[in-house]
Parts: sequence; C-alpha cells; structure tokens
Amino acid sequence: MGVVVPLEEERGRGQNAVKQLQALVADDMEAVNEFIRERMASEVPMVPELASHLINSGGKRLRPMLTIAASRMCGYNGADHIKLAASVEFLHTATLLHDDVVDESDMRRGTKTARMLWGNQASVLVGDFLLGRAFKLMVETRSLRALEIIADAASIIAEGEVMQLAAAKDTSTTEDAYLRVIQAKTAALFAAATEIGAVISERNGTEAAALESYGRNLGIAFQLVDDALDYGGRAAALGKNVGDDFREGKITLPVVLAFRRGTAEERAFWQRTLQDGERGDGDFAHAVELIQKHDALTDTILRARHYGAIATDALAIFPESAYRQALTDLVEFCINRNH
Repeated sequence: MGVVVPLEEERGRGQNAVKQLQALVADDMEAVNEFIRERMASEVPMVPELASHLINSGGKRLRPMLTIAASRMCGYNGADHIKLAASVEFLHTATLLHDDVVDESDMRRGTKTARMLWGNQASVLVGDFLLGRAFKLMVETRSLRALEIIADAASIIAEGEVMQLAAAKDTSTTEDAYLRVIQAKTAALFAAATEIGAVISERNGTEAAALESYGRNLGIAFQLVDDALDYGGRAAALGKNVGDDFREGKITLPVVLAFRRGTAEERAFWQRTLQDGERGDGDFAHAVELIQKHDALTDTILRARHYGAIATDALAIFPESAYRQALTDLVEFCINRNH
C-alpha cells in the first residue's frame, strides 16, 4: 500500500511550524482554554462530561490559534480575541459532535466518539449547547461584524453538511461539486477564524479580506490532504483507522479522480463499494490500487499545494513579523502533515 505522507525532513519542518505557533500564542491559548473550561460548566452533569470528552481529546486547537495569531499580527492588544477564539473552538466542537452522528462515526482522534459512549441524541443536544455558548461569547465582545462572520460560517457549515448528505455515495460527483462541499464544511470555519482576528483589530478592509482568503484556502488544502491521508496515511498517526472514508462510503477527491479516470470495470467497482455499500475483504486494498494507478493521491496533494500557495500569498500584504512567519509556515504543516 502506497504512503502519501512526505519525507521526514518535510514533516519535521511542519511540526516545528506548529510548535512555533503554539509558542507564540501560548499565554493567550492558556486564557482560551480557561474560558473553555469555565463556559462548559452546566448544572446538567452530562453536558460538561460529554463536551470535555471531545475538547480534551488531543486536538491541536488549530482554529482558535489562528484567531489569536491573526489578531496579534494585526496589532490587537485587547482581550476580546480570547472570547472569539473560544467561540471558534466551541463551534468547531459542536460541528464535530453533529458530524459524527450524521456520518455514524465510531472513532475520532483514536478514541470512541461521543455518540458511541452517550448516544446520538446526547451528542446532538450537547452540540447545540456548545453552539449557544459560542454565540454568547461572541455577543460579549460587542463586535457585530465578528458575530455576523461566525453566524454566516455556522450557516455555511450546516449547508455543507446537507450538500454532502445529498451527494452521499454518489459516484457521479464532480470535482467542482466536491470542492463546494469542503469549502462549506471545512474552509468556512478556517476563514472565519482568521478574518475575525482582523475585525477585532479594526482592520476591516484589505487586511480582513486577506485573512479571510488565507483561512479559506488553508482550510481547503487541509481537507484535501485529509482526503489523501485516508488512502495513504498511517492509522497510528491519523488517530483513526485508515480507510474510514471508504468504509463509510464517502466520496472524496481521490475517489472522484480515480472514478473519472477509470475503466468501465473500475467504475463498477466504485459503484458497488461506495454507492451500493457492498464491500468485502480486499476491497479497500483494491481501492488503494486504483487510486494509485490513476495518480489520484499525487494529484490531490498537488491541488492542496495550489490552495496552500494562494493562502501564503494572501499574507504578503502584512509586514514581516513572527506571527506572519508562523502562519506562513503553518501552510506547509497542513500540507505535509501525517495526522
């Protein structure tokens, strides 16, 4: 089975990029984490218990770090960026809880999903609780523009879920259609997380537009690499089983490319396994073979690099700083990551 993860040297640079960003925002993120712990509190014991299961399960807090770094790069010296970063993490966590129910996922980040431990109903309702907390935090900042951006993102994410549901297991999905899904499901929150960093700093013009572009294109690149890793990564690094997308019948870009480029017999295989859900032993290995045959992983990563380059160029209008460098290096991490 081929492996799409990059060379060790590239992975090392990527990990250093994350560590650099974490070091820059360490104090602010400590405050964000404290806000998260405080605002998860509820008189209903299951709410903080279930929310903590996912929030404390080992994620990098990438999206709230983007909000902090973007605001600092724009010269912000207040405290409301902490509330906005926490609201971004709450919104992200809520979408994960809902996603796992919709996708019927059993594992996330190497542990059982909340729905497997507490059930679908509790997962959806706690997700709704976190959405409420997110909007309350945003209101406290008194930034109507930031509230508008996050509210729009929440709506777009939900639309992306519906689009994905409508196209589920549809092997006729085009690349353009799939890109619309990931722009909504993944990139919208990345874009919002970075744009509000400019807005809270009262940089509502060119800088806000540039940071929105950076976040959106970074999010697209991030998701495309995630798609590739499911057919060419390692389970231990991914925090999930390689092939989960295949077993769940998800149509991702590697599949779209392999299907389009395949023979009639190969297309029949994809229709049987993904569209009809008839999968057996050896089918995933054959899926990987077909994806490799048609260079679908390589081309997925090439597309990720294209969007990553757009994200990097969007930062060029900002003066050189440690924050700009960290955000630039983060693009390479998202493309070269192996988890």
